[in-house]
Amino acid sequence: MTFSQQEFKAIIADETKRIEEDIVWVSEQNPSAKSFRIDIDSDEGYPLFLKGWYNPYSGKLSYTIIYRGVGRIYSLDLGAEHINPDGGAVGETHKHRWVPVHKDKRAYVPEDITYPWSCPVDVWKQFCAEANLEHRGVMHPPGVQGAMML
Repeated sequence: MTFSQQEFKAIIADETKRIEEDIVWVSEQNPSAKSFRIDIDSDEGYPLFLKGWYNPYSGKLSYTIIYRGVGRIYSLDLGAEHINPDGGAVGETHKHRWVPVHKDKRAYVPEDITYPWSCPVDVWKQFCAEANLEHRGVMHPPGVQGAMML
């Protein structure tokens, strides 16, 4: 499936993107890691879902928008440096935006993320704001929710 820059821009600009349920983190095979996967609804009906991943022991947090059949089109990663296709290093807080030449492999340092990986709910709010994603539910902190899920 081909995916253009115009399609990416239209999806990110679409203010009808929404998640209409609470976010529940669950334990991964690695007991210290928590994750979730949730569908994103929109008036346009884009085939999107979002994955979250958090590991307090390695100090990493990620929120990733996936377009079914294409892959990752937008992502925020905290806690791990990224190397771009040109060899340039990007800091431990970086975002990936779909670009046809590099797909999701090129990253940049975002100015809108001011919280550290250890504040996943606050980072979530900032991620949603820039992605034009409305969350009509509650994101439970992963540590608390994970303990409840055991």
